[in-house]
Amino acid sequence: MREPLVARMREFGTTVFATMTRLAVETGSINLGQGFPDTDGPEAMLGRAVEAIRGGLNQYPPGPGVPELRRAVSEHQKEYYGLGYDPDGEVLVTVGATEAIAATVLALCEPGDEVIVFEPYYDSYAAAIALSGAARVPVPLRVDAGRFTFDPDELAAAVGPRTRAILVNSPHNPTGSVFTREELASIAALCEAHDLIAITDEVYEHLTFDGVEHVPLATFPGMRDRTVTISSAGKSFSVTGWKVGWVCAPYALVSAVQAVKQFMTFTSSAPWQLAVAYGLRHEMEWVAAQRASLSAKRDRLTEGLVAAGFDVLRPAGTYFIQADIRPLGFDDGLAFARQLPERVGVVAIPTQVFYDHSEYGARYVRFAFCKRDDVIDEAVDRLKRL
Repeated sequence: MREPLVARMREFGTTVFATMTRLAVETGSINLGQGFPDTDGPEAMLGRAVEAIRGGLNQYPPGPGVPELRRAVSEHQKEYYGLGYDPDGEVLVTVGATEAIAATVLALCEPGDEVIVFEPYYDSYAAAIALSGAARVPVPLRVDAGRFTFDPDELAAAVGPRTRAILVNSPHNPTGSVFTREELASIAALCEAHDLIAITDEVYEHLTFDGVEHVPLATFPGMRDRTVTISSAGKSFSVTGWKVGWVCAPYALVSAVQAVKQFMTFTSSAPWQLAVAYGLRHEMEWVAAQRASLSAKRDRLTEGLVAAGFDVLRPAGTYFIQADIRPLGFDDGLAFARQLPERVGVVAIPTQVFYDHSEYGARYVRFAFCKRDDVIDEAVDRLKRL
């Protein structure tokens, strides 16, 4: 029988997260690879989901999403960013941000189009672009002054006659960088000059540290009408398993995304949607406390990694720390990450798997700090054996 998988998807095998999680289970390792918390979200929000199930909200909700959640998302965008979106036509609920990104790329990109991505990039971006038949054009983030950033000239040079969209992730996974106003302004200027669509993944929007500000690209002049803003409840509220995300964009763009999304999942998870609406309206103080807790966990793991011999880049947001392995005598992050579970019983993710140009990330591995303090401490003790 011929190869069953279509050619455009053959570069995408088992995800690195599945591989490293399997290694964690097989070796009994502490999993600091995958970015999921080991504590639950706000109790009252969890209770709302239970009440919704008990109350009979168990059938198909409306395709665009439960009205209460669409209104809550609209209110959130207005309150935090001054962005007005009509909940009836400019907000679409999705099965997490991953579906939102895939549906957006499939809706807006034709075969032969090009989509610019910043590498390292979350792995689903490349798969969504491949499924659409478009081509990804990577622009590297490099370390400068202790953080990952891009060269605006290099970004400008990546724009060509076939460029359709720029996919922007800030706060950025896997580097932990938060793009500055100046960096975002350079992206906005390119979008305006070349009539490009911006697709923004903002799932870590409320998880920035040290007073660093998250600024949505849609707030820049002229950008609301050409930006598809994507976020979700999973990271902010520690409910990654609920897979409740959303798209905010002008009517025409949301309509296009919904036209594709309806044939992917149609709709989903009515009880979780109602609970997330409650969370957006009533649990943002919990999110602020979570942010403070994560900031302390970041510092805890940073100090531990330094003590274990790594060079560490201090992230401004997200769940993740980038650690340079060269001081420990290694220069291949993939080989290092594969050995780590057997050697000391800890799992990390090699940063190079998020690059097209893997050599740019070969010296780094990614650790997640969204774990209990005792888990972080035990992982650090094990890593000190290196």
